Amino acid sequence: MTDTMKALAKTKPAEGLDLIEAPVPTPGPEDVLIKVKKTAVCGTDIHIWNWDEWSQKNVPVPMITGHEFSGEIVQIGKDVDRRLKVGQRVSAEGHVIDLNSEAARAGHFHLDPDTRGIGVNRQGAFAEYVVAPAFNVIELPDDVPYEIGAILDPFGNAVHTAQQFDLLGEDVLVTGAGPIGIMAAAVARHAGARTVVLTDINDFRLELAQKVAPGVRTVNTAKEDLHDVMKEQGLKVGFDVALEMSGSPIAFNQCVDTLIMGGGMALLGIPARPMETDWGKIILKALTIKGVYGREMFTTWRKMLGLLKAGLDLQPLITHKMAFTDYRQGFEAMKSGKSGKVVLDWTNAA
Repeated sequence: MTDTMKALAKTKPAEGLDLIEAPVPTPGPEDVLIKVKKTAVCGTDIHIWNWDEWSQKNVPVPMITGHEFSGEIVQIGKDVDRRLKVGQRVSAEGHVIDLNSEAARAGHFHLDPDTRGIGVNRQGAFAEYVVAPAFNVIELPDDVPYEIGAILDPFGNAVHTAQQFDLLGEDVLVTGAGPIGIMAAAVARHAGARTVVLTDINDFRLELAQKVAPGVRTVNTAKEDLHDVMKEQGLKVGFDVALEMSGSPIAFNQCVDTLIMGGGMALLGIPARPMETDWGKIILKALTIKGVYGREMFTTWRKMLGLLKAGLDLQPLITHKMAFTDYRQGFEAMKSGKSGKVVLDWTNAA
């Protein structure tokens, strides 16, 4: 192992990322050093690439970005327990928490208000090597390839969102057919939902959803009326559960309008700015609304690995596979809206 590595970093407060040489990070006593095999490009990475208002407030420069990854442990800190060993295939939870926080001490690890993100607030995984706390590391089963290991983080968002309500035998609306929305629709099908309807205005992603989530009724709401589709599907009153994955105010209000009395809505999509809604309608329909953040540590990880073992196939969602040196094309594919997940390969870094 050399002293330096290649990495993709935000080196200045401007659009884009740069391919740089950086020192190989040194793991602390409770950390592991992971040789990265695959990384995936996330919507958060697009925000950082664009250097939008959120990124300017939250991402220090310089910063190696990237938080969706898989790899192999090559070094272990002296205080790491016997659960982990050199040579192990792993991914990791990207939210790094304070184990002494009140939330963590209560067992609610994912609710720590001082959570720091790999590739956001601390050096990330778009690199040949990354350091992660041993607490965060997830062992990959032998039958989970590295490229799937690299998209477990967003898959966990989908699973966590779908976990908010009982979906067995229910009629479910998913708004937003980005990669996480597509995965949420697939999870809803595997969870035994009677009907799953997925809405968006992007035909490419709606067609991709048919490959990842067979049996889901996709709707381009710019071309079809959702209420007509509801009648077609035999929904006389409305949806029992809505999973809002887009952050679109239009989609949010669509959920409110089409949920049954007493229905539930889980919100993962983050609006770009504050939005208005008819709170009177929400109150009078007795709706339950839950905000969703990240993944529940580590219940969500156990469930998502269980879903993979049960046959949920995420391979069709990976539409672009390329060497990390072609990262610009990967980011352009994500920004175009004509991609699923983009996976960068770090195995042949020289």
